[in-house]
Amino acid sequence: MKLFIVYAHPSEDSFTYHVKNSFIKGLEVAGHSYILSDLYKMGFNTDMSEGEYLRESNYRADLPISDDVLAEQKKINVSDAIVFIYPVFWSEAPAKLVGWFDRVWTYGFAYGDKNMQKLKKGLVICVAGRSLQDLKEYGQYDGMKAVMLGDRLFDRVEDNGFIILDSTTKYNMEKRNANWEKHLNTAFEAGLNF
Repeated sequence: MKLFIVYAHPSEDSFTYHVKNSFIKGLEVAGHSYILSDLYKMGFNTDMSEGEYLRESNYRADLPISDDVLAEQKKINVSDAIVFIYPVFWSEAPAKLVGWFDRVWTYGFAYGDKNMQKLKKGLVICVAGRSLQDLKEYGQYDGMKAVMLGDRLFDRVEDNGFIILDSTTKYNMEKRNANWEKHLNTAFEAGLNF
């Protein structure tokens, strides 16, 4: 299977960076291939221009799409599956990833008379500082899952999954260290069993 991985973290000195690498190791062991968009490293422009806004708000598929967006859309259409790996910032994906959706999920591609192929699988792996129990208790878990699976992936994938690797904050190094190997193994297994 060929996967398109969209990765969003500004630092290689992060647990999320290790999660990405463990997931990729699992893919490689399983014999899968992948394309990686490291949004921060590639300097992906996530600010929608006025022209892009007018194209989208007026449902104008006849207006041009920028080359960087077309390149991301091509990566989707040559893949069998899509995976998003990112940290949780204020109960949401980083602005860099949110902006990627704003620009890449264009009218005529991801909605409307869409030419985006339906992907076999979609997976979200997010790294959260807070515990899963806290995220569920305060409603953030359901909200994050609804946004990513119910809105962004929606009917664009046949089968989807949502994994939160929790309690990874540097504020509580004891919990972070206790979860480190367990979470990296979860990421590896997700790649291995994709």
